[in-house]
Amino acid sequence: MERRAYEVTQTARTAPGQRFTLPVLRPAGGLRVTALWEAFLVALASLRANKLRTALTLIGIVVGVAAVIAVVTIIQGLNNKVASTFSSQGSTVFTISKRPQIIRSREEFVKFNKRKDVTHEDAEAITRLCNACWRVGIAANVLETVKHGNQKFENVRIRGVSPQTMFDIDGVTIDAGRLWTDTEAASGRQICVVGADVLSNLFGGAPADRVVGEEITIGGRPHQILGVLEPLGSIFGASRDNVVYIPYATYQKTYGARDSIVVFIQVPAAEQLEAAEDQVRTIMSNRRGKVFGENNDDAGFALETQDVFLDLYGKATSNIYLVTIGVAAISLIVGGIVVMNIMLVSVTERTKEIGIRKAVGARRNDILTQFLIEAVAVTAIGGAIGVGTGFGLAYVISALIGFPLLVSLWSAVLGVGFSSLVGIVSGLWPALRAAKLDPIEALRAE
Repeated sequence: MERRAYEVTQTARTAPGQRFTLPVLRPAGGLRVTALWEAFLVALASLRANKLRTALTLIGIVVGVAAVIAVVTIIQGLNNKVASTFSSQGSTVFTISKRPQIIRSREEFVKFNKRKDVTHEDAEAITRLCNACWRVGIAANVLETVKHGNQKFENVRIRGVSPQTMFDIDGVTIDAGRLWTDTEAASGRQICVVGADVLSNLFGGAPADRVVGEEITIGGRPHQILGVLEPLGSIFGASRDNVVYIPYATYQKTYGARDSIVVFIQVPAAEQLEAAEDQVRTIMSNRRGKVFGENNDDAGFALETQDVFLDLYGKATSNIYLVTIGVAAISLIVGGIVVMNIMLVSVTERTKEIGIRKAVGARRNDILTQFLIEAVAVTAIGGAIGVGTGFGLAYVISALIGFPLLVSLWSAVLGVGFSSLVGIVSGLWPALRAAKLDPIEALRAE
């Protein structure tokens, strides 16, 4: 005679005030999906019946997932912001300067400070001798207080540049007004192009076109505004619009020409960058009495691309990722241990229920599935709550600090997936223990 599997649906009592739902008597043919769904509903009922225990179980899972989601969301937004910021110059620009832009110790600062200044003559030599170079410009910077009437704006970056193509190399564009001509710049006229922050701080947010033609005082000298730059926003909390461009000849009149400058070199395409760098290294080494390619302790100048900032940023964010993963791992491990202990307690409390189920035909796999689903349910719920908490935390941080956000679906799926995996791993032993219970001994349990 053919044996067929059946399940039972009815409510039974194991002790006064305690109830559980047995699976329903149905032929085995269309049983599997229904059985899994009913097991899930039983799991939810068990979680609702023990609210405090469930809440304590969820804490570790929620903390771990929320930490990962918040950090990933913020850092991905920053990655996009950093990439778009440096793509204004992209991989076609490099610089020559006396000191590198990142100095890691006082000893390095002293060493680099002994180098010869990079001068206007160096820039002219590069322009004349570098065949692979497309554009060559120079820039010098100083922090200054800028005034207009009774208003003043402190710590503004005054950027003296030459020639006009430096605006293209810097990747900035005009919003209102115009740029100066090279003839105007060479004459030393006291003219300027201002960033959006200068406009808002000195002119109360007046329209850009109305500010063109007004005068501001820089270093005690009046300068006429020829144009206003399009806003660039901020990066790492520092505004990129807190700037005033003036011609380099005008900069020299105000601040002198004794300080070292930075030479900017741009090539037409990224493929030509390496050839241009080699040519510029040779030119600068010859001007400093050294031979490019020899094992010199110090070349006497710093050649840098935007990769120096991207590398530094990459190292910083990778460390943040590692710390976050460590915190998340600890939280998930603690959460998994709590889930395992609570499931073991649940097995002990429901021993008679397990015995009755086995007595009416439940197999080991049915019991195993039931308890695994309960463990996965609680951790998946914790993962979902952690995802929501992480996104909310990232939004609050973004609003307070001004960091950009990038919400990604894969991080949410990964968070819930990992928390569910923790449920499977931590619930496996209690589920196996429940599945192996002898039905006769289970029914005798008090």
